[in-house]
Amino acid sequence: MLRVAVDALGGDHAPESVVGGCLLALEKDSELQIALCGPAERLKTLLSGKAYDSARLKIIEAPDFISNHDSPTLAIRRKLNSSMVVAMDLLKKGEAEAFISAGSTGAILAGGVFRVGRIKGIERPAIGAILPTLEGTPVMLIDSGANADAKPEYLSQFALMGSSYMRGVLGVKGPRVGLLNVGAESEKGNELTKSAFPLLEGAPIDFYGNIEARDALSGEVQVIVADGFSGNIFLKSVEGTVSLLFTLLKGAMNEGVLAKLGGALVYPKLKAMKKRLDYEEYGGAALLGVNGVMIKAHGSSSASAFSQAILQGASCARAGVVRAIEEQLHLALQG
Repeated sequence: MLRVAVDALGGDHAPESVVGGCLLALEKDSELQIALCGPAERLKTLLSGKAYDSARLKIIEAPDFISNHDSPTLAIRRKLNSSMVVAMDLLKKGEAEAFISAGSTGAILAGGVFRVGRIKGIERPAIGAILPTLEGTPVMLIDSGANADAKPEYLSQFALMGSSYMRGVLGVKGPRVGLLNVGAESEKGNELTKSAFPLLEGAPIDFYGNIEARDALSGEVQVIVADGFSGNIFLKSVEGTVSLLFTLLKGAMNEGVLAKLGGALVYPKLKAMKKRLDYEEYGGAALLGVNGVMIKAHGSSSASAFSQAILQGASCARAGVVRAIEEQLHLALQG
């Protein structure tokens, strides 16, 4: 059995969506155990009448809560009875093999660094978000928000971590790595990307070169490397564009009888396309570079999306992502 520690109170729809996600994940993975950390009586009430194996879903008392308004570092250090810290400590002590939360990104990052700890040799952990591409193979955007300010050496390590994840978890053979930039030519970019380019060329990865934002989701690369500031803007732009597109399509298909008839004909195709573009299908974003598997689920995750985040964490643990990153880092240092 593989044990996952879950923060029951993180997210916009917690704890209801978290509890529902745990039950769905247990149905989908028969080799999974979940330690659900949160206020015990409230969680027991939500689980009352639900069919589940109590041996595979354990409630761990954690009455306190870290909100998005708390100072991340102070909260991680002071709110020791919070659902997030209790779940993290299970990972740190080896009593869980993965940690899942839809809570504060800042607090998860702070906890990853100060409680779980970094992999030896990794200077900055990074958030790797999975996005769809035209070719169907997903791409990881790393960093998508953890490090607004970065050094060239960080980007090189992000590339190593992203490659390890794509190979180990998603089974992508020889993932190509692209550096997010304003032009494809090697001399393009700012001081950061110009300095990072030769480091990526010399790293033990399949470096594609620079890739512009308009081509990033073409499927040419399977890892997109960026500093957290640029990466987060790119990620939010993609999410906003997808939302705008489907809102406009929905409005257009309701403009008159003919539009409604045409909409009914193309609805199955549009539904399939929306599913392919939906973040819920990809679970969460992995915090890579810490000494344990940590998954940040989307703050607005439904039960279905949260279950995918749990399964993603289990897959990372089974694939030995932390060990793979250590090995890649060792190769890079040798080179």
